Amino acid sequence: MTQRTADTPAPAAGGLPRQRRTYSIGELAKMFEVTPRTIRFYEQEGLLAPQRRGQTRIYREKDRVRLKLTLRGKRLGFSLAEIREVVEMYDAMPDGNARQLQRLLEILADKRANLERQLEDIRLMHRELDDVESRARDVLESLKGEPPGD
Repeated sequence: MTQRTADTPAPAAGGLPRQRRTYSIGELAKMFEVTPRTIRFYEQEGLLAPQRRGQTRIYREKDRVRLKLTLRGKRLGFSLAEIREVVEMYDAMPDGNARQLQRLLEILADKRANLERQLEDIRLMHRELDDVESRARDVLESLKGEPPGD
């Protein structure tokens, strides 16, 4: 059984093929398990560009995919600028081109290197905490052996 995450939408509802299907903000919010406010934020940031009918936003398949890429980027720790760059690459390449794919690989390599640095920092911090904890336990044990008032 496949486990859904926030960037894995539920199957499309309705009988329309995905290419012609449109979505309301509520449908996308439910599909990706985010709030409508989150979707509006990404719209304000230029990551989504729904059509409008009066006050109603109408999202197309392209917007659904852009939201999926945005949420995945967020989950992976990408900045809004990095997410925007990936989304723009998606828009520009129907089948991909070497320059855009190379740039995507560079972004991924940078992100991976940053995560490796953070992981090493976490390991170092963990060792330091272990050391402080060990010393605190030793001092506590030595205090238990002393008579009160010393």
